[in-house]
Amino acid sequence: MDDDVVDVKAFSAAATDKIRTMLDKGEEVSVTLMQFPNFSSLHDRLDSSSEKRLSDTVRSYLNANSANGDGAGKISDGKYSLVHQNGLDIDQMSAQLQEITSSYDPLGEGVSVESATIDVDGAGISDEDIAQGLLYTMRQFRDSSGTDFTIGNLSNNFTSLVSDVLDSVKSFKEIVANGDFFAAFQPIIDVNSGEIHHYEALARFNAADRQQSPYEYITFAEETGLIWEFDIAMVKKVLTWMAKSANRERSVAVNVSGYSIGNLHYSEQLNEMLYKHPWSRGRLMFEITESAQMSDLESANKFIQSVRNSGYKVCLDDFGAGSASFQYLSVLEVDIVKLDGSAVRNAQVAPKGRAFFSALTSLCHNLDVGTVAEMIDSPNSLKFVRECGVQSVQGFLFGRPSENVETFDPLPQIHMFPNRRK
Repeated sequence: MDDDVVDVKAFSAAATDKIRTMLDKGEEVSVTLMQFPNFSSLHDRLDSSSEKRLSDTVRSYLNANSANGDGAGKISDGKYSLVHQNGLDIDQMSAQLQEITSSYDPLGEGVSVESATIDVDGAGISDEDIAQGLLYTMRQFRDSSGTDFTIGNLSNNFTSLVSDVLDSVKSFKEIVANGDFFAAFQPIIDVNSGEIHHYEALARFNAADRQQSPYEYITFAEETGLIWEFDIAMVKKVLTWMAKSANRERSVAVNVSGYSIGNLHYSEQLNEMLYKHPWSRGRLMFEITESAQMSDLESANKFIQSVRNSGYKVCLDDFGAGSASFQYLSVLEVDIVKLDGSAVRNAQVAPKGRAFFSALTSLCHNLDVGTVAEMIDSPNSLKFVRECGVQSVQGFLFGRPSENVETFDPLPQIHMFPNRRK
């Protein structure tokens, strides 16, 4: 990805300020999203120099047609957004952009352009509402692939779009406020002894809409900036459960999104909560998810160290799934890394998979960082990660997440652990 891609949160905030200024002047405002569906094919045909010049030309052209000459941003490769006055001829712009891409294309083909324009009337919409609607839309646009989100399906009226988002925000906030969710527990197990090291608390929702998965709820919270509120609510839920648990020795890991780390409200409320529950030290753990959202790793590490120095272990989720994993391990001082399920699967089939995976676990061992392999769903997977030096495992082989931890006593498949207690 080019280094001129904007941060969608910062772009949405800047766009909101620009929109409000224009509305206050009585101007009619629109936001247009544009994408080049076949950009990846063009990308493959260009050398790095040509690609940079094309990117600069497209960005300059869009800015020249945007509000005040600086209202455009590159959301991701082949995807752009611009704030502009109503009446801008988007069809003409699209044709011009196709000509621009053709001029850089060695085949002279260029790429087609798709667009959607959203009118912002501003009636009864606060700046916060505009920012939230923009942020949600931009993140959906940035992360979309295939048919899961198409700009052609966007509402032509921003008030309607924001209204839909705010209705969903209101519903989610009510879920959080009413505690209409619960924790389902899944054990993390010593790979040799079969003893349970700790449990991961996974969010489940008591929603009427059973077709919406927990993943969809969490993703929505992340896209609308509500995830820090839910992360705090989940800590409260787990602490309440731990306080009532008959076994005071159980350790539980609760998830914290990379979006929440660095959020001042989250940090303040978490510190206050942990101060009020000193008994949770050494028992409550934190598992960082969506680590790719931690843009400032040094600041993220300061947060992590403050948590660890207070007596709480920190685990980094999805390790080994991307090229940035080693950067995280070099900057972030954590107690445990959770080896991504896809990395485990790929290592079992790739020609050099075993050697790479073993080297990864050895590196963690040398750094005094514990390892957990997730998505262990078969005896073969258990055997593989054990031979590669992984310390702990988690997966459906040992049962699906359950509200009742007694489900795992005795542990399903306990006979697969050679050093288990007799």
